[in-house]
Amino acid sequence: MADGRESIFTSLDNAKTQLYHYKAIVIAGMGFFTDAYDLFCITAVTKLIGRLYFYDPSTKKPGALPTNVNNAITGVALFGTLAGQLFFGWLGDKLGRKKVYGITLVTMVGCALASGLSFGSTPKSVVTTLCFFRFWLGFGIGGDYPLSAVIMSEYANTKTRGGFVAAVFAMQGIGILVAGVVALVVSRAFMLAFPADNFKTNNVLSTQPEGDFVWRIVLMFGAIPAALTFYWRLKMPETARYTALVKGDHDKAAADMAKVLEKQIDNIPISTGGESETPKKVLDPNSSYGLFSREFVRTHGLHLLGTTSTWFLLDIAFYSLQLTQKDIYPSSGLLPKPTEMNAIEEVYLLSKSMLLIALAATVPGYWFTVFLIDRIGRFPIQLGGFLLMSIFMAILGFQYEHLRGSKCPAESTSKFEFCEGHPKLFAVLYGLTLFFANFGPNSTTFIVPAELFPARLRSTCHGISAAAGKAGAIIGAFVVQSYTPDVKGVKKAIKALALVNLLGVFFTLLVPETMGRSLEEISGDNNELGRNGFTAAVADDKEVKTEKAENTNGVEKEKAPEAEMEMV
Repeated sequence: MADGRESIFTSLDNAKTQLYHYKAIVIAGMGFFTDAYDLFCITAVTKLIGRLYFYDPSTKKPGALPTNVNNAITGVALFGTLAGQLFFGWLGDKLGRKKVYGITLVTMVGCALASGLSFGSTPKSVVTTLCFFRFWLGFGIGGDYPLSAVIMSEYANTKTRGGFVAAVFAMQGIGILVAGVVALVVSRAFMLAFPADNFKTNNVLSTQPEGDFVWRIVLMFGAIPAALTFYWRLKMPETARYTALVKGDHDKAAADMAKVLEKQIDNIPISTGGESETPKKVLDPNSSYGLFSREFVRTHGLHLLGTTSTWFLLDIAFYSLQLTQKDIYPSSGLLPKPTEMNAIEEVYLLSKSMLLIALAATVPGYWFTVFLIDRIGRFPIQLGGFLLMSIFMAILGFQYEHLRGSKCPAESTSKFEFCEGHPKLFAVLYGLTLFFANFGPNSTTFIVPAELFPARLRSTCHGISAAAGKAGAIIGAFVVQSYTPDVKGVKKAIKALALVNLLGVFFTLLVPETMGRSLEEISGDNNELGRNGFTAAVADDKEVKTEKAENTNGVEKEKAPEAEMEMV
């Protein structure tokens, strides 16, 4: 272009990776840290809540949450997340990404703190208030899905866009890891301060009353990292693509991004936010097709079907695996019998198991995606992930009793619940399933919807796709979990999840590869703007000579013979 000036989209697509990109990853990623922490730390403390509030001496077993209560506590946040994804996804396209971003963070921080302050002392009051606050916690978390993904994809350059968006999502893995660490440290501290016999030795004193502080501290900690990023979220400028393509103000977009990229864009100096020297380029967003139009169905209908269906199928399996960890770990030999532990010790050993799995399988899977997605593409990672998850879960399902072993006889001195199995192989297969979920569809289903759709519908469509995923997660929490207390039920559930992953392979064929292309090319924004006659003239000199002529239909055209014409 004349005088070396670049359009804002070209500048963004070709920008070198710099400090601001990494800062955006951390700011956006903290929402996902809180998301994963708050959704999965509940796994570490539900058994403790059961011992504290639902102990029945007549059963001669440690207290346990009734199935419906367990499903409610672990699953109610998912309902809130689904609602938040739809609402904030739509709002992000209407009001802008930046305006809505702070609201979601405040909601998450406030409700994470309130979750640990659940009122009352009776089981009913504690569970009711806990579920209430966790619903609204999920609502705030839901808003972070579309907003964080879209913000990062619209800031990133073409070469590393997939890795940057994946890095934001990889903070979910860090959140899961930290959930295990916090639960481990807190429970260990309370174990040392308030020692107690195991349940078999003393079925009453094995449940320390101080355990009531343990689960509350663990839940509340999730608010701290997110709260630390609140100021930086408020300071983030609106994304240039939203400002230019949706609001229609190309100059404002260029001024914002000139500061971010620390370079001149469209003749706007870095130090000023004023008007550029070139003519103002205004696009008319009302001329474009809407979500419920035939044009959208024709252009992006199959894309939306692909992103919603694959995310729905993935989350049935992924959340079933995560939310039922407390039931899977005894089968894999990572946890002793409940009667061999006291209440806080059970939290300690369960969180230790969570930490081991997170370190060995969950977190590496996320970061494999970060480093490889812009080299091998989204499509192969998603297709291969679904296929390998299906294979590993099929092996677990059909060989479940052989791998787990049989119940140890009553006279056995073993501390573990199952004998004569292959717990190490069980744990390896379970870990591989989680690894290829994260180095696979759990990451790509988050990334691709932030790339496929037009700017004015990008947040909405990502929210719809994510909400479909949470609908699958709800099935995992309320349907799949209901099978876990029974051995035959567990086998059926794992086999069914293997089939679900296999279906994901076929629906992945509806999702195109997006690697190496600009967002405008992928979404069709380039073609649409050209079809509607929107172009931006970048002056060759300081003067732009414009002639107006009427065509036969009485429509005015602009002629800029000395200007270099450029599509926005």
